[in-house]
Amino acid sequence: MTETIDQTTPIPVLRLEDIVKTFPGVRALDGVSLTILPGEVHALMGENGAGKSTLMKVLGGIHQPDEGQIIVAEQPVVMSGPLDAKAKGIVFIHQELSLADELSVAENIYLGELPRKRFGLVDWAELEAKTNAILEKLKVGFNAKTRVGDLSIANQQMVEIARALTVDAKAVIFDEPTASLTDAEKVVLFEVISDLQEQGVGIAYISHRMEEIFKITDRISVLRDGQYQGTVNTADTNEENVTQMMIGRKLDLSRNEAHHELGEVALEVRGLSCGSLFEDVNFEVRRGEVVGFYGLVGAGRTEIAETLFGLRNPTSGSIFLDGAEVAITSPHDAIERGISLVPEDRKGQGLVLGMNCRDNMTLPQVDDLKAGPFVADGAEIAIFDQYRDKLDIRTPGWKQLVGNLSGGNQQKIVIGKWLSMRPNVLIVDEPTRGIDVGSKAEIHNLLRDLAAQGYAVIVISSEMPEVLHVADRIVAMYSGRIMRTFTSEEVTEENLIAAISGLNTEKVA
Repeated sequence: MTETIDQTTPIPVLRLEDIVKTFPGVRALDGVSLTILPGEVHALMGENGAGKSTLMKVLGGIHQPDEGQIIVAEQPVVMSGPLDAKAKGIVFIHQELSLADELSVAENIYLGELPRKRFGLVDWAELEAKTNAILEKLKVGFNAKTRVGDLSIANQQMVEIARALTVDAKAVIFDEPTASLTDAEKVVLFEVISDLQEQGVGIAYISHRMEEIFKITDRISVLRDGQYQGTVNTADTNEENVTQMMIGRKLDLSRNEAHHELGEVALEVRGLSCGSLFEDVNFEVRRGEVVGFYGLVGAGRTEIAETLFGLRNPTSGSIFLDGAEVAITSPHDAIERGISLVPEDRKGQGLVLGMNCRDNMTLPQVDDLKAGPFVADGAEIAIFDQYRDKLDIRTPGWKQLVGNLSGGNQQKIVIGKWLSMRPNVLIVDEPTRGIDVGSKAEIHNLLRDLAAQGYAVIVISSEMPEVLHVADRIVAMYSGRIMRTFTSEEVTEENLIAAISGLNTEKVA
């Protein structure tokens, strides 16, 4: 199936026509076409494994297509690699950062293209001036000489974006560019994208965030199982229709209105404070309940989770499990007392990507699975098989490297790892970050099912639809303090936004 272009349409800056790419046993791309017009933002959507990454690797010259062709400014081209693509005006901004921590911002931005003086010496003054001019456009709080390793992840992402502004780009491909950005930084990014549009640059925008797609894009193309499903004008469609194109079925995107019996209080927090990160926090979680924590970046949500898991030491306050006060000074203490944490950064903190699925699943309990000096393979495999079936983890087998799984299946491995420890309290931080809409629904249903089985579940999320969909109660935080706790019956988008914006309790109520 090929995208059709009206005769009155401007000449595309980039076309991919009938791209086919096959790996051993897998047809990753099956006749995929994509057209990027000058000055448009064109979303490329699909579930994890739909073929988006493979298509971009073909465009970047990392993979050569088995069939089909790439056309830039109406000229067929062969991409020999990312630098060749960049020379032809195709610039990539990757979700996975590819920066050298020990080098300066300027050196990272112009790596391989440093301005030179006589005898091949680097022209440091020109390099700094060119870099600072770009950084000024991005309105960032650092300069050309800043060491990249000293920047936050969000600012490192802005350095990646700055690279796109160093060339006369015909098309810029953004791959999940806002995954690490604050709301203020997103605004700047969208302004940069708008500026590129005005210059006639075509934008390919890959994201799982529906609100962004419908805010900034002009058209949406969808892949499913390596096949092109169609292109629609963003203004002429809605989230439900795009979702159905992506997964071939409708999803339940409604708010959580499920009711079931709640058990005893599993976790209670009284007056918990941790320096300037959060102060005087009070809440409880019952067995059978999902409590959502919602707030802006820096509100203190993740820091509370890290304190409950023993990664931070509180400066005051008390933690009670099943009515008894406990002292948690390390993750070992938390695990021993039945508290588990699925971290926000599943790749960096939740998994060992070079290890297989079984070993990741059983990592916290290796000592308990030893038979003499060795780990009992049979016991490990039994645990993996149990939770692979229970969580519907899609993998060829336990020997598969976790790094080769989709984001949704990686998240299920992390959740399965902690469920196999039979926790009393399960804390899940940003459970669906970087996960496609179909896998999101599976994770949401899984969290609701775990609560129905009697687990006490805490969900921390930056996505309002997510907390509205999964949580029985929502704790709204602002600047390290709890502003208000809502039940699912009384919460609205308006009063939730008001609470996380710092309005006082009376105004919020």
